[in-house]
Amino acid sequence: MEIQALPPSAVIPPIPKATPTTTADSLPASDIDSTFNPTTTDLIAAPLGSRIVSYSDDFFAEVTNLTNPDPPIRKPGVFVETGAWYDGWETRRHNASPPDYVTIRLGPAAGVPKGIEIDTAFFDGNHAEHVSVLGAYETGEDADEVVKKEGYTRWRTLLGKRECGPSRRHAWFVENDEEVTHVKLEMWPDGGIARFRLYGTAVPIWPSSPDEEVELSAVNMGGAVVEYSDQHFGRAGNLLLPGRGKDMGDGWETRRSREVGHTDWVIVRLGARGRVGRVVMDTMHFRGNFPRGCRVLGLDARNDIEVNVNKEDWRELGSVERCERDREHEVKLGREGIVCTHMKLVIEPDGGVKRFRVFGVRV
Repeated sequence: MEIQALPPSAVIPPIPKATPTTTADSLPASDIDSTFNPTTTDLIAAPLGSRIVSYSDDFFAEVTNLTNPDPPIRKPGVFVETGAWYDGWETRRHNASPPDYVTIRLGPAAGVPKGIEIDTAFFDGNHAEHVSVLGAYETGEDADEVVKKEGYTRWRTLLGKRECGPSRRHAWFVENDEEVTHVKLEMWPDGGIARFRLYGTAVPIWPSSPDEEVELSAVNMGGAVVEYSDQHFGRAGNLLLPGRGKDMGDGWETRRSREVGHTDWVIVRLGARGRVGRVVMDTMHFRGNFPRGCRVLGLDARNDIEVNVNKEDWRELGSVERCERDREHEVKLGREGIVCTHMKLVIEPDGGVKRFRVFGVRV
């Protein structure tokens, strides 16, 4: 008996091709880190408290991998029940109704997106061919339920359909200064993406009472690292994350110094101009590599540029003479109630710090 060969179109409906548009400017992979770090925050990173609201499918690799702050890894030859193991999000083949999608609630209350990164690391032959990104602003207890409803009409385009290549980092600027609370990544037609990052500025919800103490330095309250001496082993931006982390990898760690009198430092722009009441420096998970001591300085400046120019205006607020491992050090402030916009942590001579927290009230 002769078996008739059927073309794919006779079995599976043709998939509409995504048409790239020009709603944002692309960025070379070599410039991504220097452009977006440390002055912006990945607003959907899992440590900030972001959450997956809805998604179409994650048959081959879990959608939650998208917001992992760590770089993707590869495990050649490792197979699970559904096939090869991948550190990313991968959907089934032959999506007859593209796109596949995932909706994510930002970690901060809201944020202003500045850039988008799509990393297809180790997805080659099964990578997403195109992506697009939408944003929405919804508040209230039922906001997540509202945005995931079919037919939701208040999505606006943050990134038009863009072509993706295999196993590489892609990034684009977002020409949009509007706040969002949720984003929706669309993958055309299906495939795999290792990481999705939304770079921008957090927009916090401040307490109604002006006298209520808040963590002015927290990334979810708009705090950001603007300058640092070194971040060889761990990013300076990790200092402002919530909680005490999971291991040494989500703190700030500098190179070993070989010079007498060496210090390392980081400058933090507070989420709001505030009167500083207390400061905490945490060395959790740093056990043989914590600093010997630290100093904390403050500055009241009009902008980040002024911080770089007027370094002599820094005022020393307090210090810790001898640091210890795995400890939240309450910095002894010689001056309380000093109004600051920026804080500077100086560690002596080098080492690792998990968190740097500045508490106070807005002025």
